[in-house]
Amino acid sequence: MQDLNLMAVFARVVDAGSFSEAARRLDTSRSAVSKAVAKLEKSFGARLLNRSTRALSLTEAGAAVAEHCARILDEAEQAEQVVGSLHAEPRGVLRVSASVAFGTLHVAPALAEFLARYPELALDVSITDRLVDLAEEGYDVALRVTGEPPGSLVARRLAPARRRLCATPAYFARRGVPHTPEDLERHSCLDYTHSDEKGQWRFTGPEGEITVPVTGPLHIDDDEALSQAVLGGLGVALLPTFIIGKDLQAGRLQAVLSEYIPVQQHVYALYLPTRHLPVKVRAFIDFFVARFGPDPYWDEGIGR
Repeated sequence: MQDLNLMAVFARVVDAGSFSEAARRLDTSRSAVSKAVAKLEKSFGARLLNRSTRALSLTEAGAAVAEHCARILDEAEQAEQVVGSLHAEPRGVLRVSASVAFGTLHVAPALAEFLARYPELALDVSITDRLVDLAEEGYDVALRVTGEPPGSLVARRLAPARRRLCATPAYFARRGVPHTPEDLERHSCLDYTHSDEKGQWRFTGPEGEITVPVTGPLHIDDDEALSQAVLGGLGVALLPTFIIGKDLQAGRLQAVLSEYIPVQQHVYALYLPTRHLPVKVRAFIDFFVARFGPDPYWDEGIGR
């Protein structure tokens, strides 16, 4: 046993008044308790207890040690209660980073429900597309849309991030509906410049991957702004359904070639590796796993 454990045993013996009762309370043997006290006496170089067949009594040194041991034991029990309460109910401040579009459209609207469920918790949320450093900047969790989460972090999937090729019904009435990816060469294709390959779109058909060069009057680096240009009738674009799902559901946009577009990205909750995940982080992630799931509400009614 460590000295701190020995002192805890000694405090139990003093409180119980006997080795046998202390052993019962500690769920151990009488001999183990006796040996622990003897070891503590040896470490102090002084007798702490007067032993007789009828009772135990403290020596002068034992009384001084017992006072300190009782205080140490009391503080340890209080610390255990504090830690236990932290693990029993999410509380304190949770620092979260979320990407701009997803955080604005789907995280922020859910926070009132989340905090109503966990009233002892407060949130410090950063809405940014900058890739924050969780360790250096003190974030508990980051929500990101990506195809490959960083290997240095633990990543838990919250939802698929599907994309749809879409335009307004009026645009397709004017220009025709494409039936194969190759048909897009005759369309006004609006390009998202933060994609991996500018000026071409990748599809997956019955014979494998297809890469189609695309041209159009607009190149833009923001999906939400791109969706507004598409809604204005400017052309056709590949857009995430977590942005345009409501427009597809309402018929303001029409999706085409959906069978050619695989799911390549997901929404992930990212956090630092740890043996014991803080209960506030687990509660936050579990909440959004349940809220989104493999078929999130923004994909309802728009097909696969």
